[in-house]
Amino acid sequence: MTTARLALFVRVLIALFTRTFFQPDEYFQSLEPAYNAVFGHAHLTWEWLAPRPIRSIIYPALNIPIYYALKVSSLSEIPWVGDLLLIYSPRILHGALAALTDIWLCNIVQRWLGHRYVSPALLLSLSSLFHALSLSRSLSNSLETSLTTIAFASFPWDASSDMSSQLIYNRDRMKTVVLFSAMACMVRPTNAVIWIYLFGRILWALRSSKRALNALLVQLVTTGPTFTPFNFFYTNFSSVSLFYGSNVWHYYLSQALPLLCTTALPFVLHGMWLALTDKHATALRNMFMTVIWTISVYSLAGHKEWRFIHPILPLLHVFAAKSLVDLSAHVSKHKKGKVPNKGVSFIERVAENLRHIRKRFLAIIILTIPVSIYVVLFYCSAPVSVLAYIRSLSPTQLDGGVGFMMPCHSTPGHAYLHRKELAHGKLWALGCEPPLQGQNLSTYRDQTDVFFSSPIEYIQTRFPSHVRPTFPASPVPTSIPGAPQIDNEYPWKHEWPRYLVFFGALLETEGIAELLEAKGYRQVWKRGREWEGEGQRKGGVRVWEWHEA
Repeated sequence: MTTARLALFVRVLIALFTRTFFQPDEYFQSLEPAYNAVFGHAHLTWEWLAPRPIRSIIYPALNIPIYYALKVSSLSEIPWVGDLLLIYSPRILHGALAALTDIWLCNIVQRWLGHRYVSPALLLSLSSLFHALSLSRSLSNSLETSLTTIAFASFPWDASSDMSSQLIYNRDRMKTVVLFSAMACMVRPTNAVIWIYLFGRILWALRSSKRALNALLVQLVTTGPTFTPFNFFYTNFSSVSLFYGSNVWHYYLSQALPLLCTTALPFVLHGMWLALTDKHATALRNMFMTVIWTISVYSLAGHKEWRFIHPILPLLHVFAAKSLVDLSAHVSKHKKGKVPNKGVSFIERVAENLRHIRKRFLAIIILTIPVSIYVVLFYCSAPVSVLAYIRSLSPTQLDGGVGFMMPCHSTPGHAYLHRKELAHGKLWALGCEPPLQGQNLSTYRDQTDVFFSSPIEYIQTRFPSHVRPTFPASPVPTSIPGAPQIDNEYPWKHEWPRYLVFFGALLETEGIAELLEAKGYRQVWKRGREWEGEGQRKGGVRVWEWHEA
């Protein structure tokens, strides 16, 4: 067993056993576009269909070879087995990519702190609640984190104007930095925020050496990204992003950092203090300034999410590892363990190194493990498991169609269904397209807003008075991204499907249950705990089926 094997085992295991819903982008910005490229149908969101798309196919393309291989081999069409392969094969890929973060974090720590700090850093990374929740999922932020960590591992963190240019500029290492930082920016263009600062520091440190400066500039031009999607930047810093929520300026400091670090936060803060007070810790101080710069720039945007600063979490773990070992220094003096040698197994070496950390510190760090197990296996699992129920239905049943009366993107899409019967309009869901036509953000309402503001009125005005037993496809079930509105609304028009899927919170609306029952619908499936979720996503997930009177 080695660091790489342990990291691969843990991350792939988490990926395979994840049963819960975290972020819609896990499906709709990764799996759905790839599935659509291979199988020709999927639920594509406005980011892909708008007149000015803001997404690149680069990240979803990682999944295309998997789907293509399953399609041409016909393995995807084998009952039950095909469904498992379509769902779990991409998970193995993303779990393996996630392991790169753990592996290269250890390289960073080994290079800048020393051998004693590697095992604590590995423990911090593997036990991280946010890594467990996010890193093994098919999120662009997760791959961005892994690529950024690889680039961090070769970056000259000790660079300063006082150093010789020969010590700062190592051609091979810098080539690795430029290559992987470029790939991180290609996956997620906003990653450039980190590298604008870091390459700026290097260029400033090399300003007195024209030869090294020119060599670095050549590498940046020839190896770096040739195109950064302007639309992605423009949208993320425009009012369109505010449509999905606006946060206070200190969001990343007061909410995101505590969530990313959880029980390691005290050690992160102490490690930062050690870096600032040690005049010889140039590398750690530069890491600290990178964290401050990144959080400061991201804080300028109105829309903020925890995962946006995921790429700096490995640096935070470096600080925490520094703190854990230094705070336990006197323990090491009294515990003379065996000196690691080639005859000792990897697990024994890790255990021996952790033996020098105070036990109460280790207990604090691993408190996250039970919580991680809960959020990976149980919390909000119904939005994912409902698709397993839909997959279990016969082709005749599915031909009647499925309608999702849920807030937009509350479940995975076609990549988790793979049913031809639902390919052409027989599956619909409420949309939440932003105001792409420059509408007033304060008065604009998307389809989800309109529906939940008055579900009964929406149903009475946009559905037929009776269910047609032939279950025809809905003519305009959702919005067309970028299409003009009529009287400030889209002309949504539905037909009743055989199955309706919604959260239990919808039934709390007075008259909804009676209305659906009067149409002939009855509950046939229910999962999830009533208190899970928030807002309209509470009450568990229900499936109601139409029965002819």
